[in-house]
Amino acid sequence: MSIKVEKTDNKNELKLEFTVAAEKFEDAMKKVYFQTAKYFNIPGFRKGKAPMKIVEKYYGESIFYEDAFNEILKEEYDKELKENDITAVSYPEFDIKQMEKGKDLIFTATVQVKPEVKLGKYKGIELKKVEYTVKDEDINHELGHMQERNSRIVTVEDKPVAKGNIAVIDFEGFVDEKAFEGGKAEGYELEIGSNTFIPGFEDQIVGMKAGEEKDVKVKFPDEYFSKDLAGKDATFKVKVNEIKKKELPELDDEFAKDVSEFDTLKELKASIKEKLEKENEEKVKYETQDAAVKAVCDNTEIDIPSGMIDSEIDNMVNDMKSRLQYQGLTLENYLKMVGKTEQEFRKDYEEQAKEAVKSRLVIEAIVKAEKIEADEKDVNAKIEEMAKNYGREAKDLEENEALKNYIKGSLETEKAIEFVVKNAKIK
Repeated sequence: MSIKVEKTDNKNELKLEFTVAAEKFEDAMKKVYFQTAKYFNIPGFRKGKAPMKIVEKYYGESIFYEDAFNEILKEEYDKELKENDITAVSYPEFDIKQMEKGKDLIFTATVQVKPEVKLGKYKGIELKKVEYTVKDEDINHELGHMQERNSRIVTVEDKPVAKGNIAVIDFEGFVDEKAFEGGKAEGYELEIGSNTFIPGFEDQIVGMKAGEEKDVKVKFPDEYFSKDLAGKDATFKVKVNEIKKKELPELDDEFAKDVSEFDTLKELKASIKEKLEKENEEKVKYETQDAAVKAVCDNTEIDIPSGMIDSEIDNMVNDMKSRLQYQGLTLENYLKMVGKTEQEFRKDYEEQAKEAVKSRLVIEAIVKAEKIEADEKDVNAKIEEMAKNYGREAKDLEENEALKNYIKGSLETEKAIEFVVKNAKIK
């Protein structure tokens, strides 16, 4: 196979002309014939036993062209790009110039390629110092969560519903005196003050007693996800079955012993402070690195091909699909809930995708400019760590070249960002 490369009128785009020898194209057609022969049923021959020439005569000479073309692409396309040091960043647009038995196969592939990165200033950039201090209220906030997790639910006797209580209610909602779908429940536990219901609903439950029934009148928000209910007045028939409340444990040494390995509340507080300080260190590191990458990106000129942005959006959408699936939703259902088309949904990701691609290209350029490398020792150490975390043998992971290349790239990215931060002027 030979390949001819030429630039198009569009920036970061190449037109590649491939010429495949007639003999190779013939071999590909024979391969396809042997793979598909069993499907051909021709009079006078047992199914799958008709010779290739008979199949071509019966169905037409071009019967194997398309599959042979795809077979050649599968075997040769990526190999040719690699040998010619071409990094395609978009799906190719193919145009077949000649595809005929006994002749060379000639086709073109138009692809977008990685853009030139004109690095601006990346050494000595000015960054604002990021600082976080652990305050008493932060520690108390953590203790409050621990109290919540170790609280117990008790029934409230002879008192009406109050803020912070859990009202066990039956309810049914009506719009224009008609019950609507999804507006009915029995034995629902509603924490008053959680603001999980329509605005105004919880406030009207306050003061009700166990066994009491009441009509609660509310208005659905204009931006409510269900268009049938958005902006409409509704009446909920509500009955309070039971009133409960959380009983929080006292914050004392006994509490510390119950919820931790410490004997005193003072020791527990010191441990929380230490944990929060470590979290703050990570937060400072992340925000400083993020600011550093953004500053370098602002100094750098790149004309990003649309294919790279589309590919990044694809990744983001697929990630969203996975998260929705985990919640039992499909993307189609989610889009109906938020009232958006898939095109609008993808558009929302565009700026984020541009920033992600630009950051990646900038970091790659710094790695190249500074000759940053992750040596085998670094890669193997990371593989050992991964193997330990996933309960695998390190030698099994070491045989995975794709994984090793991914780890190497990740480590070089980390080193490049650390390089920029280390050489920055932090004020």
